[in-house]
Amino acid sequence: MSLAPKIDTPSPADLVARAAALVPTLRARADQCEAENKVPDATIADFQTADFFKILQPRRYGGYEMDPEVFYEVQMKLAEGCMSSAWVLGVVAVHNWQLALFDPQAQEDVWGEDPTTLISSSYMPRAEVTPVEGGYRISGRWGFSSGIDHCEWAFLGGLVPDPETGQPDFLTFLVPRADFQVLPIWNTIGLGGTGSQDVTVSDAFVPAYRTHRSKDGFALTSPGAKANPARLYKLPFGQVFVRAVSSSSIGALQGALDVFLETGARRRSNNSFASAAGDPDVQVLIAETQSAIDEMKTILFRNFGVLNDHARAGESADLETRLRFRFQSAQISSRCCALISRLFFLSGAEAIYRGNPIARAFCDIHAGRTHVANNPNTVGRNVGGVMLGGPNTDSFI
Repeated sequence: MSLAPKIDTPSPADLVARAAALVPTLRARADQCEAENKVPDATIADFQTADFFKILQPRRYGGYEMDPEVFYEVQMKLAEGCMSSAWVLGVVAVHNWQLALFDPQAQEDVWGEDPTTLISSSYMPRAEVTPVEGGYRISGRWGFSSGIDHCEWAFLGGLVPDPETGQPDFLTFLVPRADFQVLPIWNTIGLGGTGSQDVTVSDAFVPAYRTHRSKDGFALTSPGAKANPARLYKLPFGQVFVRAVSSSSIGALQGALDVFLETGARRRSNNSFASAAGDPDVQVLIAETQSAIDEMKTILFRNFGVLNDHARAGESADLETRLRFRFQSAQISSRCCALISRLFFLSGAEAIYRGNPIARAFCDIHAGRTHVANNPNTVGRNVGGVMLGGPNTDSFI
């Protein structure tokens, strides 16, 4: 293939505007998305047409190599209409960024014939791994592979002894659809439309070049760096991925606030006939929610501004900064859970009906909090331990 093709790149504002234009459509499809336990094919087609999957993709394959802030802004805007759809965009499109870190041959395997090919994942270290000549043979069963119905490849996690230290080393194995089966088990109270099915593999061969080591993502020594020298691919893997599973909660909270302002805050009690708009608790909650959304977005954009500056200088942010940024990402879901709960309770009994946008946001945001990357307690213990002089125990930063 020819390298660095000429690309007509839209502006970040254009991409966000495209996302905003899709919000009503995503809201209209939300029931279908949830009922079918997957993002509708039409929505994935809309995302492809809008070029959202290109935002973090290498220019060598027609991508835009934009700053992560653009990607998360698009994701948050889409989540105002449907968090499940935005979640799938987040975790699937961020794989286009991770694939750029793999050996160039792996990138060619996936995108050589069709650069719109998508990749799902389950990073659980579930692989039963046997090293063989030229690579590995793996078997196992992985859960929570969001968007797998729309993907032809999968990133699957496993542990392999580090040849230098003998300690377990986390690897991501890149596996084609011909080598895995999808088990349709997804039936949940939240994020029902993500279609996060189980995946099984039985004794598949994975060439060594189709693997990515966690320690390379941490140390910024990934094998794809020479082929993709842009600043974007000099960012730490842990910093980029975790925001893909926390940022949609911010957008879903904004969408719920919009609905609350349009309906819930303007309703009258069926018992006292009092206007909700005159309730001081309602007024304060609106102010607090708006302020919290602004704060969470500001920290997100500020943090990547700092990380981009370090990448531009050809260096990595120091450990303390990366730990702090990682913890701030892990706090997002819990903060959004607290606020959406208050919006839900102040929306009255109408909010408990299925299909109510605030009820759906309540369930979706709480479901997103269960992702391991969104657990602030685990991350916080490590951060606090390091600040007290202990060793860092997390390479996913």
